[in-house]
Amino acid sequence: MNFYHKTNLIFSGLVLALSLNAASLNAASFDTASFDAETSTVIESAVTSTHRTNESEKPQYKLYWKDTFRGKHFNEDAWTKIKRGGADWNRHMSDHESLYEVKKGKLILYGRVNDGIAPSDTSRFITGGLYTKGKKAITYGKVEVKARLQGATGCWPAIWLLPETGKWPKAGEIDIMERLNHDDIAYQTVHSYYTYVLKEDQNPPHGGTGAINPDGYNVYAVEILPDRLVFSINGKHTFTYPKIDTDKEGQWPFGTPFYLLVDMQIEGSWVGKADPSQYPVKMEVDWVKMYELKNPQSVSDQSVSK
Repeated sequence: MNFYHKTNLIFSGLVLALSLNAASLNAASFDTASFDAETSTVIESAVTSTHRTNESEKPQYKLYWKDTFRGKHFNEDAWTKIKRGGADWNRHMSDHESLYEVKKGKLILYGRVNDGIAPSDTSRFITGGLYTKGKKAITYGKVEVKARLQGATGCWPAIWLLPETGKWPKAGEIDIMERLNHDDIAYQTVHSYYTYVLKEDQNPPHGGTGAINPDGYNVYAVEILPDRLVFSINGKHTFTYPKIDTDKEGQWPFGTPFYLLVDMQIEGSWVGKADPSQYPVKMEVDWVKMYELKNPQSVSDQSVSK
């Protein structure tokens, strides 16, 4: 029985109890003090029961892994440099040492104009990015990243999750943060076969935005639960993507291990062209935390029929 069913039963019992007590108002032997005491007990019992039910079904987390970037180099037991690919997001990825720095407890990833920095690389821009693929992954839990993003025209930093197995888009994608240009908002989005191929991106809505401090650090987070993804920025809820009952393919590909990507990206069909005069640009990461969900069976099922 989920939280809502339990709450309805408690509420119904409360209403019935109050009705019975109210009916006794016409009785000659009515005792006001007794009525008040009994009614108070019923109300207190219902509230306490609801509180306990609510508390037991809240997500409970245990810290699984964190990185605060101590030392002079990123931890290779957790991170790997992202390789170049043919998509918009990774077509400028490079392993050049000038794109990676760990300094004063911060991971710094750069985006640069390739004006001779990497002579053998024909790419006009080069960017740095790391992922935890094959090293750190999460199935159900919470991921938080505290980062500061330098803005530039055509700049597109991202913090996101991809599945350890399966192909895109069927296996899913969770975008914890994408920021474009000099925006004072960040985008948080869910991608799947259902949203991308079937174009079911509004049933339910597959993305949201949240305000950020464009010049400071912000905490970007997602909670991955058995029946929903819950997004937030700086502790403020932005949107929830629920699992729904549908006969259409691929609406909920989650529930498998996902790894984290943190990367600088430049240009693309979404963000547009870059202005080379505004580069280099950097992305500073203060810390990364992954939490495991301790009570997946007791988290209330909020899936809905569509």
